Amino acid sequence: MSNIAIKVENLGKKYVIKHEKQEPYRTFQDVLINSAKKVITMVNPFSQASVENDETTEEFWALKDVNFEIKKGDKVGIIGRNGAGKSTLLKVLSRITEPTTGKIHINGRIASLLEVGTGFHPELTGRENIFLNGAILGMSRAEIKAKFDEIVAFAEVEKFLDTPVKRYSSGMYVRLAFSVAAHLEPEILVVDEVLAVGDAAFQKKCLGKMNDVSKEGRTILFVSHNMQAIKQLCNKFIYLKNGSLMEIGNDEEIISKYLIDAQDIINGKSKIKNFIDKLPQDPVFELLNVELNQKGKNVFDLVENGTDLYIKIQYKVLRRTSGLRVYFDLVDEYDTLLFRSFNDEDNDNISIVEIGTYTAQAIIPKNILAPIHYVIKVCATIFNERALFPGSADFSFFVDRTGLANRAYLADPLRGKLAPLIKWQIEQKEIK
Repeated sequence: MSNIAIKVENLGKKYVIKHEKQEPYRTFQDVLINSAKKVITMVNPFSQASVENDETTEEFWALKDVNFEIKKGDKVGIIGRNGAGKSTLLKVLSRITEPTTGKIHINGRIASLLEVGTGFHPELTGRENIFLNGAILGMSRAEIKAKFDEIVAFAEVEKFLDTPVKRYSSGMYVRLAFSVAAHLEPEILVVDEVLAVGDAAFQKKCLGKMNDVSKEGRTILFVSHNMQAIKQLCNKFIYLKNGSLMEIGNDEEIISKYLIDAQDIINGKSKIKNFIDKLPQDPVFELLNVELNQKGKNVFDLVENGTDLYIKIQYKVLRRTSGLRVYFDLVDEYDTLLFRSFNDEDNDNISIVEIGTYTAQAIIPKNILAPIHYVIKVCATIFNERALFPGSADFSFFVDRTGLANRAYLADPLRGKLAPLIKWQIEQKEIK
């Protein structure tokens, strides 16, 4: 046990979720009678007047039967989709929330950076919060003072050191919180996706600092959706799914399994099917299917940067038609249109489409998309006349760096909404 930093046995965390019952139709008389019952119950809780319970409850296990050991000095990447239980696990390990079942053995002090706002008192200044956090970790004032200048320099908040942290921007807050957590020498450093708040340069700086911390023999638990950062920093991986531990180990194949699993093909197909089933009948056009495809497989939710992305649209033309066009919009997470592409953009004339079944395929080349969230909206129209179905068939997805071409500064998120791999030529002229 002397070499073990964290041991988890049969860990479970249950939450009770309340749902309001749907109100049936009630007459004014029903409302008056029910209100009277509530008043009687408040005055005399033992009265016979009963009030129907307006709520139902449901048990939700955020974690269930989780078992693992982490050795001292391990750099552990915790991966899984949203709702897999990653943040709950970190909160339980950090003693922010109590487990429902199981045991946790922790050998050493833990410093946690879980979400913006955790760990700092908003009314206190940056300077005061540094000393407060150090005291919470069990450090003496002299020990904190010895690290003070290093913490402030790393966080780059010298000008605002005596300002209450409630006035800090989210980026300033995270910079100082990470700097405190990393420099006050905890044996175990726990970092959630919160680093995504910082800018690219600071994220790179944080990854470098976590690497330095691990070389000193301290243990790191790191949650991130950035698989490149996970692979770059960590030597061990924990894969959670629906609150259960799927795999743990030092094989990068665990990441590959997670990425394949993350496609959620069944749910994605169901979403498109539901959209198509609800479309009104059109005398000209019938949408049959839409899918995103990489490496010959359907993809949903997660797309690789370094692989061509195929957009396939299957449809029937029911009547010979002039000017029928299918197209897609690529928008960012703020619904800003990045570009629109039509199937007939390279035609000089308005085309005539015969009756039949068609598959239109567009290719977004590899090394074009940056690692951010996008939405592809598939539509169809008759030129200068009308849309062929209401709304659009939407695909929301995140671009992962897996398969990314060998490019510099992989620790940084790529700048901008798009990240094309531009070809450069450099000529050297002889100096005469």
